[in-house]
Formats: sequence, structure tokens, C-alpha cells
Amino acid sequence: MMARTFLVLGAVLAGLAVALGAFAAHGLASRVTPERLQTFETGVRYQMYHALALLLIGWLRYRLGTPGLSVAGWCFLAGIVLFSGSLYVLVLTNTPWLGAVAPLGGTAFILGWGVLAWSLWHVLRA
Repeated sequence: MMARTFLVLGAVLAGLAVALGAFAAHGLASRVTPERLQTFETGVRYQMYHALALLLIGWLRYRLGTPGLSVAGWCFLAGIVLFSGSLYVLVLTNTPWLGAVAPLGGTAFILGWGVLAWSLWHVLRA
């Protein structure tokens, strides 16, 4: 069940990243400053990286069944919502204080990668 959840979330969030990237290129470029556009694109880029990571988590969870991988997946999802989401809202609403939320998402990303490494270390030891 968790494998399927992360595979579907990864695919949906990757597709959404493509759509948001197109929106940024074609809909935002003439409406926001170049700095704000770059901020939005940073959110898209990190969303795509971690959507792909969710696909990896789903596949590994399916193949290895390691519960710790689910923790990493939820960290990646939290990171996408907090990091990328706060950057999107910051740009679209011109609400600079939301930039303070992004580090929480970055922390979730870092925790996710750490948990992924720890889980793989323990499940793949020979």
C-alpha cells in the first residue's frame, strides 16, 4: 500500500512540476520580477527532484519492504509542501514572510535523504 502511495504521489507531483514550470515560463514571466520568477522556478526544480525521489521510495518500498523508507517518503512530501509550496505562494501573493517557511521544507528534505541513507544502510548490509 505505501509503495503504491509513493509511486502515485511521485508521478502526480512530477506532472504538476512540469505544469507549474510551464506556467512560470508562459504565465508569470511578464507579471513578476526576474528574481520572483527565479524563486518560483527554484520551487519547481526542488519539487521535481523530490517527486522523482518519491518514485524511488515507492519502488524501493515495493522491492525491499523497509518501513523506514516510508518515513523518508513522508519527509520528501512534507518538504515539497513546505519548501516549494511556500515559494509558490510567496511569488503568487507577494507575501515575503512566507520565505521563512522554506527552511522548514529544506530541513524535511535533508531529513528525508538522511532517513533514506540510514534505511538503505541497514537493509542492504551484507
